Amino acid sequence: MTDGTMRIGEVAERTELSFRTLRHYDEIGLVTPSARTDGGFRLYTEGDVARILLIRRMKPLGFTLDEMRELLDVVDAMAGDADDPSVRARLDAVRAEAAARREKLRRQVEMADEFLDQLERI
Repeated sequence: MTDGTMRIGEVAERTELSFRTLRHYDEIGLVTPSARTDGGFRLYTEGDVARILLIRRMKPLGFTLDEMRELLDVVDAMAGDADDPSVRARLDAVRAEAAARREKLRRQVEMADEFLDQLERI
């Protein structure tokens, strides 16, 4: 699109998420497109895509939609007042939780690799 916005198809392609998922995120207010055409088609900005990609990166770690919403609230609060200690503490808590979940996932991948190695020896 010439005004710097994208329709849902381009966003789906860039984020590797389905139209259905993007529509669902809009319906539940997780990521609302910045604009709509006169015909009601969703129009996304680069900022919207960045938010969607942040959510997408949380999915493999098993964050719930509510937890994703909480992180987006923190991101928005950081944009407003990055020096607020309560906001900083919330961000630190999300970082710690993400690190713990990543470590669990790393161990699972390690076990899967061991399993594949065992299958090679059969």
